[in-house]
Formats: sequence, structure tokens, C-alpha cells
Amino acid sequence: MAGHSKWANIQHRKGRQDEKRGKIWTRIIREIIVAARQGGGDAKDNPRLRLAIDKAKAANMPADTIKKNVDKATGNLEGITYEEVRYEGYGIGGAAVILDCMTDNRVRTVAEVRHAFSKYGGNLGTDGSVAFQFKHCGQFLFAPGTSEDRVMEVALEAGADDVVTGDDGSIEVLCAPSAFEAVQQALGAAGLVPELSEVTMRPENSIALAGDDGQRMQKLLDVLEDLDDVQQVYHNAEIEAA
Repeated sequence: MAGHSKWANIQHRKGRQDEKRGKIWTRIIREIIVAARQGGGDAKDNPRLRLAIDKAKAANMPADTIKKNVDKATGNLEGITYEEVRYEGYGIGGAAVILDCMTDNRVRTVAEVRHAFSKYGGNLGTDGSVAFQFKHCGQFLFAPGTSEDRVMEVALEAGADDVVTGDDGSIEVLCAPSAFEAVQQALGAAGLVPELSEVTMRPENSIALAGDDGQRMQKLLDVLEDLDDVQQVYHNAEIEAA
């Protein structure tokens, strides 16, 4: 991805998430439930659950809410059963889009996703139609001005695969999903605090969109992110600020 607008895009996304704090909680709760159901309710033995709980704490979710939803997943409380499903499609200008969803009704979810794509200028693709354009990896993004040498030293020692410096001075650390926790802990121990840390689908290449195309793409992304069953939206569009 082009480095010049990565930082701006990340900041915009963080701002959007802050505006939708209630929706963020809903998504995290679903992630906790699925993680606990698949790997058990003990976070010490369940890396996915640990990551979900970390997200919950970062979003200021009360400990009682976290515990209640772990209990739902492990059968101690009655709860809804969610399944994970991924959809792939195309946005404006052929931009690639991946949606990770958690749903209790797959028929409803695919209908809502297809309608959103169609109404706002994109189209729903088939399984595998765009996934090859993304890499599943851990990602840490540091603000411009962070010591590149220090980040590189700590991250690579902890098992990161690459450290990339953007044109804007931001620093990106990439690692295998299995190495995410080790790299995260090493960076934290060194006092290096990223603006963003997550296991993600990172686009291998990007499509620059500006003007009307950029606005249309942002509208499509906003609508997709607002769908109740959508957990995460990944895309390879770099939308230039108006």
C-alpha cells in the first residue's frame, strides 16, 4: 500500500470506530462468544479469547459484561449461537472488499450484504474472488516520529516478519498471526505503544480513489460497516481526502 495516505486512513478509521462505540461492543461480544465456544472459557489457554478480551478492555467494557458472555459461550448461561461467515466483493473502481461476519441467520446476512453492495455501486463476489489480494497477518502501526531503529530491533527479535516505514513517517510492523502475542508483548515491554494493533487481512496492493469515486467508496464502506452482522471490513481502497 502507498505509504503517503496510510496514516490518514488509519486515523479516519479510528475516528469512525470511536463514533460507534455501542456497535464496537456488540462486535467484541460476538467475538468473545465465538472464541470461548471454540477454544474454551479459560483465556490462559485460548489465544483468540485473550485477544478478544484485550479488545474489550481497550473499549472500556466492564469485566462483568466480559465474564457474562464467556459464560454464555461455555454453556453456563443461555445465549445465541453465532457462526462465522466471510463474504468477498468489489467496490468502486474494482476495489477489493472482504467482510467477516458473525450471524445467527446466514440467509438474512447474505441478503443484507448483497443489497448493500448493489445499492451503493459494488457487487458481491464468489468465495476466493478477492481474498488472494490480501495477506492474513498481525499488524502494528506506530505514529510518525517513532524510532524506526528501536521498533525494528524489538520487533524482529520477537519474531516479526517485516518492518515498513511509510512516506509519511509511520512505521508498520508485520508478523504471522501466530506471532502476534509475542510481538505485542515485546513491544509493550520496550515501551513502544502502537496506535493500531490487530490481526488483520492486509491488502497486498491498493487502488487510489479520489473525488466522486472516493466519496462513493466511503459511502459503501460505511453502509457495510453499519450492518448488524458485520464484524470487520477489509478493503484495498486508498481514499484521498476531499
